[in-house]
Formats: sequence, structure tokens, C-alpha cells
Amino acid sequence: MFFHNSYFTTHFGNLFFCSKISIFSLFDHQKSPFRYTQISNYVNVYMKWKKDPFFDSILHIHKSAELKPIIQLKNFIVNYPNGCIPISAVSKRGLEFDISIRVARFLRQYPSVFEEFRGEHNLPWFRLTSEAAEIDREEKRVLEECKEDLKDRLRRFVLMSKDKVLPLKIIKGMAWYLGLPERFLDESKGDLLDESFRFVDMEDGLKGLTVESNGEKLLSTMQRNAMKNGVYFGGTLEGIEFPLFPSKGLRLRRKIESWLNEFQKLPYVSPYEDFWHLDPDSDFAEKRVVGMLHELLSLFVEHSAERKKLLCLKKYFGLPQKVHKAFERHPHMFYLSFKNKTCTAILKEAYCGNSSIEKHPMLVVRKKYIRLVKESDRILKNRRINNRFIKHEKLEKGSDIDADSDDRTNIQAEEVSKSFC
Repeated sequence: MFFHNSYFTTHFGNLFFCSKISIFSLFDHQKSPFRYTQISNYVNVYMKWKKDPFFDSILHIHKSAELKPIIQLKNFIVNYPNGCIPISAVSKRGLEFDISIRVARFLRQYPSVFEEFRGEHNLPWFRLTSEAAEIDREEKRVLEECKEDLKDRLRRFVLMSKDKVLPLKIIKGMAWYLGLPERFLDESKGDLLDESFRFVDMEDGLKGLTVESNGEKLLSTMQRNAMKNGVYFGGTLEGIEFPLFPSKGLRLRRKIESWLNEFQKLPYVSPYEDFWHLDPDSDFAEKRVVGMLHELLSLFVEHSAERKKLLCLKKYFGLPQKVHKAFERHPHMFYLSFKNKTCTAILKEAYCGNSSIEKHPMLVVRKKYIRLVKESDRILKNRRINNRFIKHEKLEKGSDIDADSDDRTNIQAEEVSKSFC
């Protein structure tokens, strides 16, 4: 029995239900009309966060923030004449590279990547080590070979926005996660940005980037995987369920688990389709939000991102004000890691079992950079040990010299005393 515009509130432990039931007409993506009841059952829920050591130990996720300024400095050095720079070229550009300490000190923290030498006027200069230069060449090869893949990821990112256009500042802010090369927006047409991309003027004087889809229907990662598994054939989106990966020891309350089962049965909502017809307080809207976050993380290099970065997309992607709650409500899909004093949202599917999510072509290169960066710890440790050894030797030599001088002084004193006698 349905009651139009009626509200019922039930408090069940930490779970709050509020049903707002209304009949609403929806249309599938083939424009065949059918009707659903849009129900909002899941308004607020508190789930105790459960630590998962597996996701907290994925090195390339948690080293990504540390790696970013290293790669930016590496690119600056590579693009400089002769591939080496005086420290004066970057000493006052710490904010540009998101470095909070002196740039010279930062460079010296990574001797496996940056080699220091004395240049003109005996000032410190830096260049890439041979190992870093080799990975840089591999990175350039990957960017060239996988240009179409990167272009497709950028196109999908723009077409997920509600107006199919994004400010350049938003795209630049997410370029690291998408694996796009630096200054990709400055490249000529026909390179990374082909004729389907257009620069436009937006509100507030912002410059934006839009994509002409030419009526092409984009399939999300969820839809493509459903087609591979014989669940989806291009018609109705019923039967497409999010893959769930419960963490060890994580148990949901019965009421929450019951809601999740019903939520999975709802038709999938593609992040590339219009969502104007969805009641923002319904489970259908929640389905779209979860699908949007799943697709976004699927496009990223590490299939993860700082949560605060994703929250910056709310305005342009039509996400609700409390979109961060979706990560908490779906712990079988997303894991929130609080390592390194930041909150990182991780797509579990990308790291569990035989993942059907395509690996980003830049992931292999970044893993190699991270392994090289780790070598810096060993080099600095050896330097400290050698310095202590050299210092110890100098102290011993100094004590021997002092002892010899004391012996000579005593002998001279004895000879003087004998002459007086």
C-alpha cells in the first residue's frame, strides 16, 4: 500500500529510515517508457569504520602524493636546456611544485632521482640520475603509444559532467589522477586534443573544455563488464549490480544489509545519461551517485583519489552536498584509508580478485618511479653510516696526534731537566 507524500521515520539502532514514496515515470535509454516507484529509504546511517591492512599497504596509492612533486621537478629539469638546472632556477618556486620545505633540501632527499654536482661559480646544480632518465624515456614512450587511451579517459571525464563542459582549472586539478601529461591543454590540435575537443567561455570568466559526442552513446565500465558477462545487451539497465568486496571482519547490521540487497536490485543509472528525472532524495539518485564515483575511480591511474579532491567536483558533476556519505554507506565497494594524515577513497574492485577494470597505462611507470624513490632511503642511510665512520676515523687520528705530541713534549721536558742537572 502506497501513501503519496507521506513520511514515516523509524529509529533502528544507528540506522535511520525515512520513506518518501511517490510514483514517478522514468524512461530507459532506449526511450521506451516504463514506470518505477522512486523510494527513499536510506537517509542517514552510521557505520563504524573498519581498518583494512591490505588497502592501507598498497604502496603506489599512498606514495602518489609524495611522487607528484618529484615528477613535476623531474619534468622541469628534463625541459631545461642541457637537462640540468642551477638551484636558483627552482629555489623560489616551492609553492608551484607544492613543496613545503626548501627546494634544495627536497631535491637532496631523493639522491636516487636527482644528482647534485657543482657547476658555474661553484654553485649546486641538479640533473637526473641515469636510472631516472631511463624511466623518463619509458614514460614518454607510454604517453605516445597510449595517446588514444588517455584521450578517451579525458573525453569520458568531461562527458560525465552535467553540462558536458568543465573548467580548465578542474581538469588541470585532476590531471594527475587521470594520468595526463603536463601542459596537455597547450598542445596543438591533432595531438592529445583532437577536433572533438573545443575550448569555450564559461560563466564567471572561466575557460572551459567541452567534447562533441556526435550522438555517440558511451558505455560505462559497469555496462561494458555486464556485456562481457552476458547480463546487459544494450537495452534496459536492470540486472546490472555493483560488485561487492566485503573487508575481513566487516559485518553490516541486518537492516542495512537488507537495504543494500534492495538497492542492488534497482536499475543501474549510467553516469553519462541525463539525471533530471531522478528524485534527489530517492535510492535511484543514490544509485547514480555511486555509479558516478565508481566510474570516476575506474578512470584514475591508481583507482583512488583524495576524498577532498572528489568533493571539489560536486558543482560540475551534479553530486549532492553530502556526497562523501556515499563512501561510508557502501563499504563493500569503497575503502576510506586515513594513512598519511589524509582521507583516500579507494575502489575495492580494482584490487580484489580478477578485476575487470582496465589498468591505466601509466600505472607501471609510476610503480617504477616509486621503487626508484625508495632507493633514496638506502642511499641516505649508507651516507650517514659512512659519515659516522669517517668522523670516527678522524677522531682516532686526532687522538693519536695528540698522544704523539704529548710524548714529544714529555721527552723534551726530560732532556731539558737533564741538561740542568
